Amino acid sequence: MTGKVLILGGSGKIGHHAGQAFRDAGWQVDYYRRGTDMTKAAQGADVIVNGLNPPAYHDWANLIPQITAQVIAAARASGATVIIPGNVYNYGDRGGEWSEQTPQTPVSRKGQIRKEMEETYRASGVPTIILRAGNFIDPLANGDVMSMVHLRGIKSGKLTIAGGPDVMQAYCYLPDWARAAVMLANRRGDLAPFEDIPFPGHAFSGAQLRDELERQLGRSVRFSHFPWWIMSALSPVWELAREMKEMRYLWDTSHWLGRDKFDRLLPGFQDTPFDAVIRASLAAQINPDKAMRPGGKPVVAQ
Repeated sequence: MTGKVLILGGSGKIGHHAGQAFRDAGWQVDYYRRGTDMTKAAQGADVIVNGLNPPAYHDWANLIPQITAQVIAAARASGATVIIPGNVYNYGDRGGEWSEQTPQTPVSRKGQIRKEMEETYRASGVPTIILRAGNFIDPLANGDVMSMVHLRGIKSGKLTIAGGPDVMQAYCYLPDWARAAVMLANRRGDLAPFEDIPFPGHAFSGAQLRDELERQLGRSVRFSHFPWWIMSALSPVWELAREMKEMRYLWDTSHWLGRDKFDRLLPGFQDTPFDAVIRASLAAQINPDKAMRPGGKPVVAQ
């Protein structure tokens, strides 16, 4: 099954990889241009991928409800199914396996905003798929957790961690997320009007990441700790520092995403192996001009 998909936020991480995956699967791919009429842009669309998100956490309380209202109106007018990259902020700070059955008890303002956003989609009646993921890993090193946090000092043999070395974190390799989104789009007629689907991806600790980096680099890697004190010092005058500081608890909360529902809906889905994901991230960070996707294709931004 193929059709027409409208990508919102085509220059962002989700938008880029979703557009590529849908195109590779034979879909007609259109991109929404900010500032234009979204409802008009969505005419004839079978699926809308909402990759819009205010950059650097800017003014979420006002902007996310505005984006949500626009997307719902566009989907209602076109009859499209909306696919949204959910996150783990909704779950709060009780660690362990998080799934569609985990109570959503956010402990952050941003978590509450995301929870309310999803409730708005559910109440709208617009067919919606929340494909919920952990920290994004982008082989383009496009402002993802690897390039911005973990590997920023890797040329000097340093792995930056934002919590304890043994704390498990959920991660999402974006090309995999995009392939899963296409597969769910193809199955949209079989799904409930509102689906909350955890994307299990990979889960690993800082210690496990260090071990893999040492194996691939053939040399020792030492831990460096993220400078949370700078975020605290600058938070009164720097919005991004203030918003990042609010999410510090996640780095101290061991968690991973359950895969039962995902495997039931997409049996046989093959994740990119962990070592290949890390290899792609290293290539993008150390030698971006020669960065390669695990499949051997050059990584080229579009």
